[in-house]
Amino acid sequence: MSCLFESFLSTPEVTELLSDRAVVGAMLRFEAALVRAQAIAGLIPQAAAQSIMGTCKVELFDVPKLVRESAQSRSLAKPLVSSLRETVSLFNPQAASFVHVGCSDQDLVDTALSLVVRDVLKLIETDLGQTIQTLLKMAVQHAADAMLARSQPPWSALTSFGLMCSQWAAPLVRSQRRLQSACSCALSLSLSLRQVSEPQALAALQDKGPQLITLMAADLQLNAPDFVGDSAQDESVALACELGVLVGSLGKIAADIAHLAAFDIGELMQATAPLASAPGARPAPPLDIANLCMVAQAAAQRVPQQVAVLLAMLSQAHGSAVDHSQAQLAPWPALLTASQGICHVVTQLVTGLQPDTQRMRSNLEAVRAGLPGKSAKARFSGEMATQAVALAHTQVAALRAL
Repeated sequence: MSCLFESFLSTPEVTELLSDRAVVGAMLRFEAALVRAQAIAGLIPQAAAQSIMGTCKVELFDVPKLVRESAQSRSLAKPLVSSLRETVSLFNPQAASFVHVGCSDQDLVDTALSLVVRDVLKLIETDLGQTIQTLLKMAVQHAADAMLARSQPPWSALTSFGLMCSQWAAPLVRSQRRLQSACSCALSLSLSLRQVSEPQALAALQDKGPQLITLMAADLQLNAPDFVGDSAQDESVALACELGVLVGSLGKIAADIAHLAAFDIGELMQATAPLASAPGARPAPPLDIANLCMVAQAAAQRVPQQVAVLLAMLSQAHGSAVDHSQAQLAPWPALLTASQGICHVVTQLVTGLQPDTQRMRSNLEAVRAGLPGKSAKARFSGEMATQAVALAHTQVAALRAL
């Protein structure tokens, strides 16, 4: 099926990071780090390691051919390892026997996934940080701009746009902190130290196990596993769950913006397009709020499905006659694409957002005018407006402290 059907959910940056070429490159980085560490530990000759490392360059491989062979063999790792051995043997036949020694195919794929996920999360963190800062800035700027609190209990119908912005930012700040913690646990090296036929060689490999893990983790800038053979599947699923929570919060913001920008309410609008930066260049067209909110909602509906699949597979990870290890990787591209896509879209939304404070005031006055005098006074008192302003500043200060 054509990727055009899903292209609106992604960005060029995340498409590149999740491309076949990028994944093969991450797998080759693992193989290079493996032999580099083994050479330092004295397990393989330095010359053999140099030959293998010099061959671990994605431009030396036919990536489309590897993809076809992976589909035929139903294995992500075997075609690459076979092709790597063949390519190494062209330059140094003696070094070919040291390729992919001491690790499993699953180690290769799991670590490559950690490398790819880490790169995508950097994009997510950048957009998330920008969204938070924009919301906090708007919270201060519009702390005193009163508006209807449409989701508040009936005894209080008054809030401010600044307070709403701080309330949008609060779950994002909490997600930001939890994502950092989840990443520190989930993005780790996988190394089982097996697939060596000679008992003596296996004993030597396991004896050097802690050193190899330390060297490879530092080389790839990943966390070292708690112990040899720990795949930490639960940690990666926990990271997926945190992405799901973040996407849910972003989807809520997009839904609120769509509601407030609707024609019958009209309290939010897109800011005027910036002037062209270069002489003679056309100014960028303003982004359409409805279209951006549609993209955000599509991503928000997609992510929970991928998280649910990962959670379901976690219960089948052990004690099953069927190996689900590769199947557990399938939801990640869609999960990462939608998560980064909604982060980028919401950043565009809040950055280009312009509140119509006059419309906010007129909508508020229209509701107040339709209420009995005592009820209107109770629900739209000046004290409530003052409290909204103070609460907005208090929340902003607390969030910035976090």
